[in-house]
Amino acid sequence: MKQQHLIALDLDGTLLNDNKVISERTLKTIEAAKQEGHIVAIATGRPYRVSKQFYHQMALDTPIVNMNGALIHHPKQANWDHMHSPLPKDVAHDIVETCYNVGVQNILAEIMDEVYIEYDNQHDITHFFQAGLEQPATFGKIQENLAKDPSSVLIHPFDDRVDQIRQTLTERHATIVDHRKWGAPFHVIEVIRSNMHKAVGVQKIAQEYGIPKDRIIAFGDEDNDFEMIDYAGVGVAMGNGIDELKSMANEITTTNHDDGVAQFLEEYLSLPKSILTKKV
Repeated sequence: MKQQHLIALDLDGTLLNDNKVISERTLKTIEAAKQEGHIVAIATGRPYRVSKQFYHQMALDTPIVNMNGALIHHPKQANWDHMHSPLPKDVAHDIVETCYNVGVQNILAEIMDEVYIEYDNQHDITHFFQAGLEQPATFGKIQENLAKDPSSVLIHPFDDRVDQIRQTLTERHATIVDHRKWGAPFHVIEVIRSNMHKAVGVQKIAQEYGIPKDRIIAFGDEDNDFEMIDYAGVGVAMGNGIDELKSMANEITTTNHDDGVAQFLEEYLSLPKSILTKKV
């Protein structure tokens, strides 16, 4: 019997191709891996409401890591030991004040599936974070509207002020928050509680299924994947990933638009090729 592996998948820039979809080949590969008894889980910076379509498309029945580890839960098991680790509200307010001082395109805060948006600027990012909401987003001054501890704060910076914002966050809140940069097409800085990252969720899921570290395969492309790639026994950087991630990964596969996830899993797990034949 083949040894069971945990396959942890980032979404944007990794599992999803440049058209923001899972290719047919990759879907077949994921299904083949599941048929072989492997555990497949998503680990993403996205909130659940804008990642659940891919969870259902792959017919998963596993826990999911959302918001870069700020939320770890099981969509199909309400009694599962989920983890929600929000930011202190006063720190979130101070981060917003920092954004005012530096100048940003927009600021968003999320409490699970509640969304607070500073400016109604009709940018694609604004629309993206409103997708799947059961109640409308709250627009206006976040410092006035945000009354509870948020799951995360998201900053849409001007390109020339990214480093300044991140340096300020580090200087003022290094012991309380972590900040990560998302990849294309949404160039945002996500701020979450310190020591919360994807690896926390991956470790929790691995323990749930009794899978040792050396049989965890994790895929990523950006700096919010650092800890997960470092933690996994087999950390795989995408060909389109940032250089820093490639330098720390165990393996490098092809790009997200060239079915890099599928190519690596086919070979590493010796998946049956007949299932994976790509339609022409």
